[in-house]
Amino acid sequence: MPTPVKIVAILTARPGKEANLRTLLDSMLAPSRGEPGNHRYDLWTDPTTPGRFVLDELYADADAVAAHRATPHFQAYLSQIEALAGRQAFVLDPAAVA
Repeated sequence: MPTPVKIVAILTARPGKEANLRTLLDSMLAPSRGEPGNHRYDLWTDPTTPGRFVLDELYADADAVAAHRATPHFQAYLSQIEALAGRQAFVLDPAAVA
């Protein structure tokens, strides 16, 4: 049975880049959700910190993550993200998931 993979990414917009970051993140939603191995791709905002976004992603397995990272939309994201935001990403394995 494949092991699901959870990714949580915290992105904080660089000064003056909040709108550009939001546009980039919004552009990732539909194509990422449409990937065969994607179970969840949700964008959250932090109400206490303007310009902070959290991506909540769930993939069927490591192969689905690799496929996501090979897509044109992810490559476009990679080419822009450093100029727009500081980021932390956590790739997680299930410990006790229902």
